[in-house]
Amino acid sequence: MPEITIKAADGGSFMAYVAKPKQPIAPVIVVIQEIFGVNEVMRDICNDLAAEGYIAICPDLFWRQEPGIQITDKSEAEWARAFELFNGFDVDKGVDDLIQTVEAARGIEGGSGKVASIGYCLGGKLAFLMATRSDTDCNISYYGVGIEGLLNEANTIRRPMLMHVAEQDKFVPAPAQEKILAGLKPISNVTIHVYPGVDHAFARVGGEHYDRSAAMLANQRSAEFLKTNLS
Repeated sequence: MPEITIKAADGGSFMAYVAKPKQPIAPVIVVIQEIFGVNEVMRDICNDLAAEGYIAICPDLFWRQEPGIQITDKSEAEWARAFELFNGFDVDKGVDDLIQTVEAARGIEGGSGKVASIGYCLGGKLAFLMATRSDTDCNISYYGVGIEGLLNEANTIRRPMLMHVAEQDKFVPAPAQEKILAGLKPISNVTIHVYPGVDHAFARVGGEHYDRSAAMLANQRSAEFLKTNLS
């Protein structure tokens, strides 16, 4: 598979999957993984973004624990491993790795210089932190977990942010959602959409809680957001 190597700020290096479009020059989107690693689901997202005219880069954020994790949501053993990796994940170092990925993205061959991030689940949380800590041109969070505990950073958001929230998210219960909505309401460049009746990972194709209509609406909004902010 097409990959690049990215140097970590604190030493070492990690791999990232790359999908490129047909046109010679394109904006770059850093795709931030779920808790299952850079698996087929994440690579398919990258490939779809490339088909839409973007360079997509998905870095391996679990490399400090075990490089090359590619598991699914189809068995209890894989879920147990995914949560083990999630619990062992250093969020701050993960953000540092993403910032290094953005730096690589700004210099990648064929890149226009514009870079966005888009993340799912754990990646949704990290996309929020990219909005607060990095110089990405815009950021998209799908059902990010744990954002209610990071709202003290919200005032540092300077670029457009789009958030997709699942109303029935078992990992982000109603009190957490209320805190997120209230905490981000004063931030004018943050747009939040709540999708009624759907659970966590409603946009994961083939997942237990996939909801086609909600996923299509969220993805359409994301496409319009990216077009507006990366042109």
